[in-house]
Amino acid sequence: MRYQGQTSYDHDGPAPKKGVILCNLGTPDAPYTRELRRYLKEFLSDPRVVEVPRLLWWLILNLVILRVRPARSAKLYRSVWAEGGSPLLINSRAQVEGVAERLQQHYGEKIPVVLGMRYGNPSIDSALAELSAQNVRNIVVLPLYPQYCAATTGSTFDALAKTMMRSRWVPELHFIGSYQQSDEYIGALCNSIEKHFKQHGQPDKLIFSYHGTPQKYLAKGDPYHCYCHQTTRLVRERMGLSEDRLMTTFQSRFGREPWLQPYTDKTLEVLPEQGVKSVAVLCPGFASDCLETLEEIEGEAREIFTEAGGGDFHYIPALNAQPDHLDALTAIVRRHLD
Repeated sequence: MRYQGQTSYDHDGPAPKKGVILCNLGTPDAPYTRELRRYLKEFLSDPRVVEVPRLLWWLILNLVILRVRPARSAKLYRSVWAEGGSPLLINSRAQVEGVAERLQQHYGEKIPVVLGMRYGNPSIDSALAELSAQNVRNIVVLPLYPQYCAATTGSTFDALAKTMMRSRWVPELHFIGSYQQSDEYIGALCNSIEKHFKQHGQPDKLIFSYHGTPQKYLAKGDPYHCYCHQTTRLVRERMGLSEDRLMTTFQSRFGREPWLQPYTDKTLEVLPEQGVKSVAVLCPGFASDCLETLEEIEGEAREIFTEAGGGDFHYIPALNAQPDHLDALTAIVRRHLD
């Protein structure tokens, strides 16, 4: 193994700094087939994401999925793409900027904050290199997944560890595994819901839709399912809402095997016949709006509900770069910086 290291370190230079990496899943570089094929190959090749024997999955991925899915996904990405890039990238950059501003106000000095995507660009490797170039030796890593899951948070740690394995001088790392119990995060969710209620009134059902995972991951010990339900419960208790007004569902399933249930789309199909004529859906597992929220929920889910006989459908946006969300992320980071 060839190790990477700094050969020009000045022992009499400035003291090492603290810094922060905000991590998210990632995004293709452009909403076109070639970029989607590259992005999906990296994403779906991750053994944390798809736990299938590697040889079998390599054949399925390269001979089937990557021949069909990139073109379909590119079309969907174009429906949500903005001038500055994908919504996830735009919001993530705003979150980096907002957290950096708040840290500087608190500490009275600039604390470097950079963005690292698990897949695509800017990469986690580039984020670590950027901090190293600024003499940052104490790093707080915050994956922007409130509820720990091996396929997201665990995979982020894998990427960091892989880079550290090639580093001659490993920095001090503080890795935040989850923050679904954070008062600030729960408070930001409640504020978002209350704001929506004031504008549109309370719906018959408030649906908390989280990204799904195969059921076998839960059976093998992944706490994600429990953390999702905990998030819903903490919001309900803080807002004083009755249990029958809320639901926890799971979206974005892929393949034929059972995933966490109830499914968001199937739930929206049957609610109208149960007398539910208005719903509001939020996605607390997403720190930023992205394809899964804007196209799948705001678009597809709305169509499913209305075609099944439902009335009012509202999507409550992700927390994105809302001030109270930036305050929450900053408070979480500060507890580790301090």
